[in-house]
Amino acid sequence: MLIDTHCHLDATEFDVDRAAVIARTTAAGVAAVVIPAVERAAFSRVRALAASFEGGAYALGIHPLCVEQAVEDDLEALHTAIVDALADPRFVGVGEIGLDHFVPGLDRAKQRRFFEAQLRLARRFDLPVILHVRRAQDPILGLLRRFTVRGGIAHAFNGSAQQAQAYAELGFALGIGGVMTDARALRIRALASTQGLENLVLETDAPDLAPIWCRGERNEPAQLPPIAASLASLRGCTVSEVVRGTGTTALRVLPRLAGMLQPSIPCGES
Repeated sequence: MLIDTHCHLDATEFDVDRAAVIARTTAAGVAAVVIPAVERAAFSRVRALAASFEGGAYALGIHPLCVEQAVEDDLEALHTAIVDALADPRFVGVGEIGLDHFVPGLDRAKQRRFFEAQLRLARRFDLPVILHVRRAQDPILGLLRRFTVRGGIAHAFNGSAQQAQAYAELGFALGIGGVMTDARALRIRALASTQGLENLVLETDAPDLAPIWCRGERNEPAQLPPIAASLASLRGCTVSEVVRGTGTTALRVLPRLAGMLQPSIPCGES
């Protein structure tokens, strides 16, 4: 099953043709698209967008780059939004959350405070998390060991093999997408080719992180099949093996997604 585990389909870049993007995604055979919120203003937006098409799913969280403008009350709003979403089968977890030590001048203490608070929410409601990790692998791993959660996804993973193993031991899968298609991305390609498919999920991060064949253009979830084909070529296996393996992993680390995609059983059958 082809699953885009990370796509910002609510981004303004899609405002002009979002319906066409969704139609291309469906035509490409992508069974599900997970849309993570990045700020309080996006909570209702991603929920409504996910409900607007078959296979739409969403997560709720405050992105570390949005923490700069966030206020403490936003965490209360997140708590309320999660409680409201628990009955919604399209709601799959807490995200996009994490730490960003790449962008200079950010308030790292505030980032950490918001990240810890959101990990507590994930633990309280037994939800997986979708992580943003830039230049902060070890600090995040340390906090995950302290605030035990139900695993999740390390989005756009770019760490070492040892860090990859640490995430796997904590119940996390690694998000692999367009960056892997660039022959210059040696570390990511090495990890993508050597990690078991039980540790990998596919993602586009659209509209960002476009694969090499459309670098500089807007990315979209319809690019997931050729990304899967690139991963299969890199690993020396079939595309169907990649689709099946990464799809199974996605349903494991985002168990509510499995419930959403499970076909209904007609009345009188068992």
